[in-house]
Amino acid sequence: MDFNRAKLIQMAIDNQKNSYAPYSKFNVSAAALMGSGKVYLGVNVENASYPAGICAERNAIFHAIQEGERKLVAVAIVGGPNYTITDYCAPCGVCRQVMREFCNPKEMVVLIAKSPEDYKEMTLEELLPESFGPNSLR
Repeated sequence: MDFNRAKLIQMAIDNQKNSYAPYSKFNVSAAALMGSGKVYLGVNVENASYPAGICAERNAIFHAIQEGERKLVAVAIVGGPNYTITDYCAPCGVCRQVMREFCNPKEMVVLIAKSPEDYKEMTLEELLPESFGPNSLR
């Protein structure tokens, strides 16, 4: 599926203001493009009981799944301290594994961005080589 990378990144940037990170002060936003063409947004949400929080990527993907989506095409991720994007923000290992559940890792695009013009693009397979997924159970 072809898509507008700059637009997907800008959606993540515009949504970063909704992040809730009072403890780490590291605000992350993600925009997940699904097979239907619809984009779902997510932010990191921290909790005083640290493990109870959620990453932006999983927040966006889980929202898409509960709406009936099942095919993840791409995700754009931005993040930085105090709502400022200072560097590329790669997804954590848990988020990479959740992405793997809903995509073909050879095709799914991950964009880690500083701006719509300044980003790194890779496939999930590049980020999570030799991954374990649904087909591993067959």
